[in-house]
Amino acid sequence: MQRQKLLVNGERLHQELERFADFGRTENNGVTRLALSEQDRLVRNYFKSTCEELGLTVKIDDMGCMYATLAGTEQKPPIVIGSHLDTVKKGGRFDGVLGVVAGLEVVRTLVENGVKPKIPITIVNWTNEEGARFEPSMMASGVIAGKFDKATMLQKKDADGITFGDALEKIGYVGEEANRLKEATALLELHIEQGPILEKEALAIGVVECVVGMACFEIEVTGESDHAGTTPMNMRKDALFATNNLINEIRSRLGSLDEDLVFTIGRVNVYPSIHTVIPNKVVFSLEARHKDTEIVSTFKDFVQSLPHLGLDEGCDVKVTKLWERDTVWFNEEVVNHLEQSAQSLGYSNKRMVSGAGHDAQFIASLIPTAMLFVPSKNGKSHCEEELTTWEECEKGVNVLLDTTLALLSK
Repeated sequence: MQRQKLLVNGERLHQELERFADFGRTENNGVTRLALSEQDRLVRNYFKSTCEELGLTVKIDDMGCMYATLAGTEQKPPIVIGSHLDTVKKGGRFDGVLGVVAGLEVVRTLVENGVKPKIPITIVNWTNEEGARFEPSMMASGVIAGKFDKATMLQKKDADGITFGDALEKIGYVGEEANRLKEATALLELHIEQGPILEKEALAIGVVECVVGMACFEIEVTGESDHAGTTPMNMRKDALFATNNLINEIRSRLGSLDEDLVFTIGRVNVYPSIHTVIPNKVVFSLEARHKDTEIVSTFKDFVQSLPHLGLDEGCDVKVTKLWERDTVWFNEEVVNHLEQSAQSLGYSNKRMVSGAGHDAQFIASLIPTAMLFVPSKNGKSHCEEELTTWEECEKGVNVLLDTTLALLSK
C-alpha cells in the first residue's frame, strides 16, 4: 500500500471537541464527567452512535471499555488509538477526550479520502482512567493488563457507597470479557502534557519515551502532647518541630540528587491540632518520581534513613512504604514512528517522559505502545483553566494520522 500524505480537518476536530465538552460542561467552561455517571453514559452513547454512523463496529468489554473498529482488508491485529472520556470534578475539555476524538478524526480522514486500511483501526475509550469517583485510577486498563483484580475493583465504592459494578450496570455498559483488547499492531495515545515543558520550550509535540517510576511513603513522627504555655522548650518532644527538621533535610538532600527528580509532600496531618497543645504526632506523605531506577532506589534508601538522622527532637520516626511503580518504557519502534511523523510534518518536537500515569503504561505490557503530548497552557490540567489551542490539537492528531499511515504501509 502506497503511503499517502493526508492532514486532518482542524475545524471539524475543534467542533467535535466542543461537542464532547457539552456532556458535563461547567459554568467556567470546564467539564465534570465522572466515571459511570449520567454524563458519562450520555457521552458514551454519543461516541457509540457517532462511530456507528462512520461504519465502525462497537464492542464493550466487561469493564465497560469501548472499542470502535474500522474493518481492515486483512485479518490482522488492529492499530488502536484512544484514551478516556471520564474527567475529574471541574476538570478540563482536553484531558483524555482529546485522545478519543483524535481516533475519530483519524478514521474520518481515512474514510473521506477513500483509504481502505489493510489493518483494522480501533478507537478505544478506557473506563475510569481518572479514579476521581472510584479509586484507583487507570482501573479498567489495570484489570485488562493484570495489574488489578477484577472482583476487587467491582466492589470499589464512591463517596455515596455505590459500587463500581453497580454503577457500570446502571449505565448499561457491562459487556463481555471476550471483547477485551488482547492484541494489536500498535497502541497510540495522544494526550495533553499536563505540564509546562512544551510551552516553555515553544515545542509543538512531545514524543513520550516512558512513564517514570515512582515511590510513595508515609512518615509518622510521634512525640508527646503537653501544655503550650507551661512546658519549657528544652523539655518538649514536639512532633511538628521534628517534622520541620525532616522536611528541611528532605528538600536539601533530594534537591541536590538529580535535576530531573521531582518530589512532593502532598499531605500533612498534625495532631491534636489545638493551638494550646504541643503536637504529639504528625503524619505526612512523601513521593518522588524519576525515570532512572537507580535514582528512585537512592530516594527510597534515603527515606528509610530518616529515623536515624538525629533530627527527631526526641520523637520517634516511623517510615512506611505505601506503594511504588517501575518506569514503563514504550516500544522503541512505535516511538520512532511518532518522532519521524512529527519531523516529516515539520513540527518542532522533543523526546520526553511522562510524570503522570496513563492507561498506555499498563497496556504497554501487552501491546507495542507509545504516547504523544501536545502543550498545556501554563502547564494546567485537572482544572477548568486547562487549555491546549485548537492548532496544537490539530498538529497532534496529524502526527497520529501520519503514524497510522506509516504503520499501514509496512
